[in-house]
Amino acid sequence: MTVDREKPLLRVVLTDVNAKVVQAWRAAFADTPEVEIHRGSILTRQADAWVSPTNSRGRMDGGVDAVVKRHLGAGIQLRVQRAIRDRFGAAMPVGSAVCVPSGATNPRFLISTPTMEQSAQDVSETLNVALACAAAFQAVHAQNEQEPGSIASVALVGMGAATGRVPARVCANLMWTGYTLFNDYHFRDYDELRRTICEQLDDIGSRPEEERVRVTVPAASGSRRSRG
Repeated sequence: MTVDREKPLLRVVLTDVNAKVVQAWRAAFADTPEVEIHRGSILTRQADAWVSPTNSRGRMDGGVDAVVKRHLGAGIQLRVQRAIRDRFGAAMPVGSAVCVPSGATNPRFLISTPTMEQSAQDVSETLNVALACAAAFQAVHAQNEQEPGSIASVALVGMGAATGRVPARVCANLMWTGYTLFNDYHFRDYDELRRTICEQLDDIGSRPEEERVRVTVPAASGSRRSRG
């Protein structure tokens, strides 16, 4: 697949009410000026899809999930949980995502991806942010394969930075990892995505907090996106 550098396939918007997260994003994404960064609620952002960090069962009862459910209505949780049951059974593994119609015009879709297995779980010592962010972008790939051009823009919040207790700088760097992986590769499935990330980031706890890590995928794995 060829990517036109002059016409990005996806407009990415990062937005959060937490000033520390926004500041950390600006540092982590300093060399990716095409990514928009704002301080404020995701509810104020125009995008084809919003990404809502959730738990494995899609219970939208806290954090951004609860805000999104109040905005879009209780039916959004039913759609998310139905998609989880249809695709994954009882629970959606971290490193997976579902994309469902929102029932609104902004956004048209909600991408739900777990940063934790249970509600309000501390995930600060895990790779869950990188897994969730990469899975959200994988869901964009999948939706656009199914309906070409249906998601041309996506808005994300600071994943795991609130109820997950992930430090802002760590959150920003792991989200950068997920974003750069999206630009480079399209995985065949979520299992391959999880395996690749976990294999390459399993020693991240011993690295400096400010270090960004770019995941590289062997030529035999995934589908490399040509840069033009």
